[in-house]
Amino acid sequence: MKSLNIYIVEDEPIIVSTIEVALRKQGFYAVGDAEDYHTALRDIELLKPDLTLIDIQITGEKDGVDLAKALDQKKIPYLFLSSQTDPSTIELVKQTNPLGYIVKPFTETGLRTNIELAWHNYNQSQQHFITIRHEGRFHRINEETIKYLKAYDNYCYIVTNTETFLVPHTLKHISEELKGDFFLKSHRSYVVNLKHIHSVDKNSLFLDNDSIPLSASQKSLVTERLKSI
Repeated sequence: MKSLNIYIVEDEPIIVSTIEVALRKQGFYAVGDAEDYHTALRDIELLKPDLTLIDIQITGEKDGVDLAKALDQKKIPYLFLSSQTDPSTIELVKQTNPLGYIVKPFTETGLRTNIELAWHNYNQSQQHFITIRHEGRFHRINEETIKYLKAYDNYCYIVTNTETFLVPHTLKHISEELKGDFFLKSHRSYVVNLKHIHSVDKNSLFLDNDSIPLSASQKSLVTERLKSI
């Protein structure tokens, strides 16, 4: 499992320090913390942590549930880390979509286990597949493995990490089937998976051993989107 970057929303400094130490011991990185809604939301959008740990009671008029609702709207993953387990609080929490609810006081191994399960479940929920027919057989392809699409008349090449498929559909048709928001048209004949791009030059994108064209009209959009990947 990769070393996750984790943001902490907690208004008691001693608890923040305890969480940071526990995270480091378990191989995670604490990338920042905040004690109030507005600072937390600003930092999370700027730092883009893998996960955020949110206490219910934080400084200010807005609490952790309010922050959770804001993160839900932005589709940003988080867990609650709170000592509150009363029925009224749980009813409020049910209005949100956390990846988990860790009860304080926590153990270091319990913290790690909850974080690992949350990250696993989040990744599973983000996976999308496309089903194609190629040489008489149906193939179910994980979108994450698709490097790019290439138009070929009324056909389309689908280039993945391990195979290349030629399907009897247009580039437009296949690209509209994809659900991942990491695909972007880089040229009139190409749609690229931004996650596979290693480098960019004046008119090309480089993906492992492949390079594909980058049109002048798309360059600013591609480079801007790469900043958020």
